[in-house]
Amino acid sequence: MATFPEYITQNEERDGVRFSWNVWPSSRLEATRMVVPVSSLFTPLSERPDLPPIQYEPVLCSRATCRAVLNPLCQVDYRAKLWACNFCYQRNQFPPSYAGISEVNQPAELLPQFSTIEYVVQRGPQMPLVFLYVVDTCMEDEDLQALKESLQMSLSLLPPTALVGLITFGRMVQVHELGCEGISKSYVFRGTKDLNAKQLQEMLGLIKPSATQGRGPQPHVVVSYFRFLQPVQKIDMNLTDLLGELQRDPWPVTQGKRPLRSLGVAMSIAVGLLECTFPNTGARIMTFIGGPATQGPGMVVGDELKTPIRSWHDLEKDNAKFMKKATKHYESLANRASTNGHIIDIYACALDQTGLLEMKCCANYTGGYMVMADSFNTSLFKQTFQRVFTKDVQGSFKMAFAATLEVKTSREIKVSGAIGPCVSLNAKGPCVSENEIGTGGTCQWKICGLDPSTTLALYFEVVNQHNAPIPQGGRGAIQFVTQYQHSSGQRRIRVTTTARNWADAQTQIQSIAASFDQEAAAILMARLSVFRAETEEGPDVLRWLDRQLIRLCQKFGDYHKDDPNSFRFSETFSLYPQFMFHLRRSPFLQVFNNSPDESSYYRHQFNRHDLTQALIMIQPVLYAYSFNGPPEPVLLDSSSILPDRILLMDTFFQILIYHGEVHAEYTSSTRRVHAEYTSSTRRVHGEYTERYTPSTRRVHVEYTSSTRRARFLLSKVNPSQTHNNMYAWGQESGAPILTDDVSLQVFMDHLKKLAVSSAA
Repeated sequence: MATFPEYITQNEERDGVRFSWNVWPSSRLEATRMVVPVSSLFTPLSERPDLPPIQYEPVLCSRATCRAVLNPLCQVDYRAKLWACNFCYQRNQFPPSYAGISEVNQPAELLPQFSTIEYVVQRGPQMPLVFLYVVDTCMEDEDLQALKESLQMSLSLLPPTALVGLITFGRMVQVHELGCEGISKSYVFRGTKDLNAKQLQEMLGLIKPSATQGRGPQPHVVVSYFRFLQPVQKIDMNLTDLLGELQRDPWPVTQGKRPLRSLGVAMSIAVGLLECTFPNTGARIMTFIGGPATQGPGMVVGDELKTPIRSWHDLEKDNAKFMKKATKHYESLANRASTNGHIIDIYACALDQTGLLEMKCCANYTGGYMVMADSFNTSLFKQTFQRVFTKDVQGSFKMAFAATLEVKTSREIKVSGAIGPCVSLNAKGPCVSENEIGTGGTCQWKICGLDPSTTLALYFEVVNQHNAPIPQGGRGAIQFVTQYQHSSGQRRIRVTTTARNWADAQTQIQSIAASFDQEAAAILMARLSVFRAETEEGPDVLRWLDRQLIRLCQKFGDYHKDDPNSFRFSETFSLYPQFMFHLRRSPFLQVFNNSPDESSYYRHQFNRHDLTQALIMIQPVLYAYSFNGPPEPVLLDSSSILPDRILLMDTFFQILIYHGEVHAEYTSSTRRVHAEYTSSTRRVHGEYTERYTPSTRRVHVEYTSSTRRARFLLSKVNPSQTHNNMYAWGQESGAPILTDDVSLQVFMDHLKKLAVSSAA
């Protein structure tokens, strides 16, 4: 019998699923008392090299309200050639192609090791990939040159049959016609007037392919949209030349003014172009912006430089003049794009804010990438952009398009909602809970863009009544059905079916407690708190998080009433308060020292990445390099900052390298360590650059460095030594931090006191 940690790891590797509880309370009443809801982190495209796609389509339950997929948990009568659905108990006949089925001749979908299985849909045409570049030309020559080189490089990474298009914008918006030989031709639109899809269709002379689909190639259709979207193999040289010839926006910018940037209209035209030509097909709108939108729909700041872009203070005072109107514009675009399965990526590279707060819905709703850097000439942008086109061992892109996720549940449990890069498909069914969490009221979601780390948080509600006990040995089942367009153009269906045991919380509470996955629970509760932080005041969210933690301690802690010293947490829960401590201090909930754009960026990344990466975002990893041996992990604590150490901290967003006092002096005795450290940290940074999308920023901090750079390290470590406990000064026990934040020790003392209180 595997231990729970082994069981959790096996399930994650095989199915890409992590549940908060791995034994479920069998009644609604007991489930509400567990504090952390029954919920899961699900990674639809988790990488499994041993998962070859099956070249036939799945067998479905015949009941119209169920339609679950045949899986290893179903009961099979091999003699009668029948199978019973494990969700609705409907008995179904196997199709004729399964005539040879027997106990020794089972199809893959009935084998336990294939609880996750992938099918290739044979019917329907293979659709091309579509990449539409939307390029800002209101930037410095050096920046524009770096961006042009990156775009030219990306053409060599696209499959020859992929369709590519180009829209550039400054004061005007230009849709470039790519089918012209020997001449540059473009349609120019005013940057102050929005166009709907119908108007754009008439102006560009587009004809919807849906009118002629299924009748073979039509000459007039080819003429219509192939002028703007051409296969890479046909226009590689022409487009490379066109990109190379791009110039800065020619409209003069007077002193004290910002350039007029028509970003809102450019994105609207990009969405409309794909809406008219490739509805319900996988496509990426890749938007590259070098500053905020300053005119037309979607503008976030005026063109006067003396008027700064909105800050948190402005938002609190309701003094952000353009915010509501701009947000409404971008939300409209995001909804249109997600309806058609189109992804919107945003690459924002500027020293000031660019309007990510208003535009975040474009990436959040469509599963697109959001990248924030200082310049298009930085390695952060260049490496991240290259990583988008990463390929697997078969030579296919690791990205997937136009996906839908459907969740099916057994009768005792219903789905409350999802938090992640998705939108609701408003599909009602018997497994939809009335209690909504996140994007709820549905059992199906649209995820326009997927990659191997895209992870959704799904929340469930146990609906079984307390007076209707589940028989001993009963199991609750959940099936995740992900349909998506593979980068090869095929439609694929990946089905994951998983089950967990039910337990009576009154008699088997120890079994339920032992099944707690504190890492998954921390991320699931963190996603809930980040979701709330978008609409509620920061202090209210922190208070809610604290109340949940206190209730969990009261429910599962071992203590005597009113005796804080008696409080004990089992090993299964021991790290959970620590995660909550770091979450409370994280940029996902604390907006101090971050701009609205930065907060939007951090929250976007947190809501789309898998458990391992999300944990690092909450509680960074700290390694120490010293004279005494190889690098070793150390506590994320101020006591780890010693004079003879070099520290490497991975926060996901930065790789921070801190030189202690001895190393900063760089005496001859430290040359050897510096040589080892340099090669080692370069290797480590290279590994993280390969692992993360977006790529990480590398930050060096010296012992004598400014407080501004040191804050990257000092704001993350537990402030166990501060200017308030002066006894630490001068000792070799770490660096005191000038902060009034409470330390983890003080936090835990308060938590124990509140948990054991009779008044609570």
